[in-house]
Amino acid sequence: MLTDIDSAAIVAVKDLSRARDFYQNKLGLELTQGDDAVLSFKTGKTTLVVYVSNLAGTNKANAVVWGVGDRIEAIVANLAGKGISFEHYPELGLDYADGIHSADGFKAVWFKDPDGNILHLNNM
Repeated sequence: MLTDIDSAAIVAVKDLSRARDFYQNKLGLELTQGDDAVLSFKTGKTTLVVYVSNLAGTNKANAVVWGVGDRIEAIVANLAGKGISFEHYPELGLDYADGIHSADGFKAVWFKDPDGNILHLNNM
């Protein structure tokens, strides 16, 4: 029933102005719509919706994932240059260098938005 219908990621935030700065200026996403409670950003062929909620940042799992292919190192370097710090999960048992977890050709990065939502990049 939903197989031919596009989906969108949605992330809760507490401070919309701070979130707009992060998603637009740090991540470089294009703002396509916005008001006092909801922002929409273009990300590839999909949309990332950011909305105000008192429950922002309570999710302890990935909120959004991007498969960036072989551009992962360049993207991570660019984000680091904008002050984004990356999570380190030693319990995964993966190699870790310069913010990137890796093993057997797989590379992955996790970082958080200002509200603690976990964002994920991988080379898939």
